[in-house]
Amino acid sequence: MPSPILHFHPLSSCCQKVLIAAHVLGVSLDTRLLNLGDPVERAAFRALWPLGKMPLLVEQGTCIGETSIIIEYLQLHHAADGVRLIPQDAAQALQVRFWDRVCDLYVMTPMQALTGALLQPDGDGGGAATEAARATLLNSYALLDRQLDGRPWLAGDSFSLADCAAAPALFYAVAYVPVPASHAALSAYVERLMAHAPVAAVIDAARPWFRHFPGRAGLARRYYDPDA
Repeated sequence: MPSPILHFHPLSSCCQKVLIAAHVLGVSLDTRLLNLGDPVERAAFRALWPLGKMPLLVEQGTCIGETSIIIEYLQLHHAADGVRLIPQDAAQALQVRFWDRVCDLYVMTPMQALTGALLQPDGDGGGAATEAARATLLNSYALLDRQLDGRPWLAGDSFSLADCAAAPALFYAVAYVPVPASHAALSAYVERLMAHAPVAAVIDAARPWFRHFPGRAGLARRYYDPDA
């Protein structure tokens, strides 16, 4: 049976979230690099998926969109035996889904707003909207730091969907707004995330593209060295 097709770009935080999950679940994907900057390619993709957003999973002609849904689909239909990112226990699963939403809405979304501001003509990352995004990130950092006190992973003892969401969101977010020194639990978690093998593999695969990331000046030199 052919592997599910994933339309993606390695620089995209949303795509990285799904790729990390696929690594953890032991799922083989037929990855198709998508360049939405190309008008012809963009039109073809919109014909397939009118929302025009990636990543997009396609299996046997069925399109599955939205990162958390894609990951849950992969767990349901393709995961290696005994491997889960969403627990079977309903209460634990609710916690995982909650922290997944927190990372997507309150870390990834403001991070993307800061990226969008730099992509505007003469964008310098300033203005009221970007200040609001920075404030949201700082509030989110405080919440995550409190949640991580005494926990190895965001929703408990096991790496989960929530950590798949946190990894790329935080990787890019801290390039714009570093984690305050007072948030020791969150700082340690970020390092733990980046060293986790599935996350490290996805970040490493994206390295050739970091020169195109608008916030690259804030990336640690171990990930992007402008002089290299």
